[in-house]
Amino acid sequence: MAKISYLFTDRHGGLSSPPYDSFNLAYHVGDDERSVQRNRDILKRKTALLSIVWMDQIHSNRVHVVDTPLGGDTTIDRCDAIVTDLTQTGLAVMVADCIPLLLYDTKRQVIAAAHAGRNGTFLQIAPKTVRTMQRRFGCDPEEIHAVIGPSIGPCCYEIGEDLAAIVEKSFGKQYMNDRYLDIQRLNVDMLTGIGVKAENIDVSPICSACSSDHYSYRREGTTGRFAGLIWME
Repeated sequence: MAKISYLFTDRHGGLSSPPYDSFNLAYHVGDDERSVQRNRDILKRKTALLSIVWMDQIHSNRVHVVDTPLGGDTTIDRCDAIVTDLTQTGLAVMVADCIPLLLYDTKRQVIAAAHAGRNGTFLQIAPKTVRTMQRRFGCDPEEIHAVIGPSIGPCCYEIGEDLAAIVEKSFGKQYMNDRYLDIQRLNVDMLTGIGVKAENIDVSPICSACSSDHYSYRREGTTGRFAGLIWME
């Protein structure tokens, strides 16, 4: 049985110059492409992975299944979650405040990475990814583990009054504290609502907007992206 591993990068240990300093992993933010490629190469060396699958993230609920081996760096077009049962294939999600959500089922040997930003969360990207794991690979939600990585917390995620009212009406007042959204709690409840056990969900205590070790679009505007990465050895 393959060992499942995962990690979350931070902004340290790379080669990008300010304001992307230093371990930016995203091409689309304006950084020098050679620096981004070198940073991605560092990540591959650190994990000993030959293949990492990235996403052209569009804040949707589109889920893509990777069912054939891919070499090198590959980007899946226009999706916000990727699922596979392939070994030696890293699945990456890039963020700078949005939730990097990693899912795995050790029994069925299936992994997934999802980009749960505000829009993706409202479109229920987390339960949709779980359903894809069920449908395509026979996973039982009770066997699935979920890891919510560093992301903007309820201490910093202030939204407008109109949007706050929509959240309260659509999902419940418990996710709002005045105009501050608890997007982590909303994703946790969506996962437990589809059958993932609460004890199988790990939520990082790090708020990306508070942490100088992580990129934050809310705090910095022009900045890089860190990543959540999951793979089976």
